[in-house]
Amino acid sequence: MKARVPSTNRNDMMKKLQDMQDEMARVQEELEEREYNASSGGGAVEATVNGRHELKAIKMKPEIVDPEDIDMLEDLILAAVNEAVRRAGDNMEEEMAKVAGPMQGMNIPGMGF
Repeated sequence: MKARVPSTNRNDMMKKLQDMQDEMARVQEELEEREYNASSGGGAVEATVNGRHELKAIKMKPEIVDPEDIDMLEDLILAAVNEAVRRAGDNMEEEMAKVAGPMQGMNIPGMGF
């Protein structure tokens, strides 16, 4: 025979889960608006992405633009963009883990952890 969880405890738990889900949605929205920068080539190329991993800006020092070596420029751009995207993703994971706290890893359907 299963022990029944009192209705008030179940309601309290559901309220806490809903509050946490609301907080996670708020934090995610905030994080999506943040911008993340990374550079490559000793600062020769700088990329900026937002928390949705959308590229917002690329800046290059004019002296690195060599028509004879486009491959190097492409590599520098890729490196800067990929690092900025990695930083955005890492920050999102860290902040969401803070919100989830002890509930993280519990695999609750619909909660997104």
